[in-house]
Amino acid sequence: MKQAMIIMNPSSGKENALKHVSSVKDILLDQGYEVTVKETEKERDATNFCVTACEQSCDLVVSIGGDGTLHETINGFIDQDHRPKLGIVPLGTVNDFARALQIPLQPEKAIQTLTSSRVQTVDMGRLNDQLFVNVVAAGSIAESLSSVTSEDKSKLGAFAYLKEGIKELMSSHAHPLHIRYDGQTWEGESPLFLAALTNSVGGFEKLAPDAAVDDGLLHCFIIKDLHLFNTLTASLSLLFGSLKNHKDVIYFTAKHVSVSSAEAVRTNVDGEEGPPLPINLSTMPRHIEVIVPEED
Repeated sequence: MKQAMIIMNPSSGKENALKHVSSVKDILLDQGYEVTVKETEKERDATNFCVTACEQSCDLVVSIGGDGTLHETINGFIDQDHRPKLGIVPLGTVNDFARALQIPLQPEKAIQTLTSSRVQTVDMGRLNDQLFVNVVAAGSIAESLSSVTSEDKSKLGAFAYLKEGIKELMSSHAHPLHIRYDGQTWEGESPLFLAALTNSVGGFEKLAPDAAVDDGLLHCFIIKDLHLFNTLTASLSLLFGSLKNHKDVIYFTAKHVSVSSAEAVRTNVDGEEGPPLPINLSTMPRHIEVIVPEED
């Protein structure tokens, strides 16, 4: 019999995760799966559950939660010989990975997607010794985004990140960054470096409009200067998908990127606090199979 594991975060989606588990379980049972349900209680639980699923040769892992839960879950796939297919029921604040794969953001519709026969093989990113699915950010603005409270996320959704970002822009300072990518080097002052795997970052689905989930590339942005005077033009560029053409932005694609600084600089990984610089980034092309909606 096919084996499936449901990994759910009971605090995601304004604590609605529990009511969706039975629906997911019923759909999987109807498809002939034997189902195990795992509920996270602390950091790294989702990763450890996914490791177990890999070791037990499960056929499917379903993540029920937000981007943080998904980030932990996919890290259970790292260096595994067997990687189950991945199903996603997005319940978080932003759900960038689900947006990029056109998985419905309404949980009930996302649950129905689990009946789809269509599977997409997608890239993963590697940062030092962990995986990521959406974005890595480094700099003073990235540090501020890690301080967004769960309360603000619940109340404001994606606007919680926007509010914190604008607040930081008004007092932002740049860090000296040394960035090497595919044999090239950039050195200078920057308040923010971004490396995106998908087109959706922070709920903005046009930040990296050229990014595809299976193109094997990191889509990188170096923000050179964001004085308050420039904030409006940068925001418009972000909304209309032309950030890479902004005069204070350097854009490039790469398969390998390293970022370091003479100062202490932290990172944000898939919306969560990440390790300090230096970091090494790379792509793992077509690394995981994800259940996505049937084509119209």
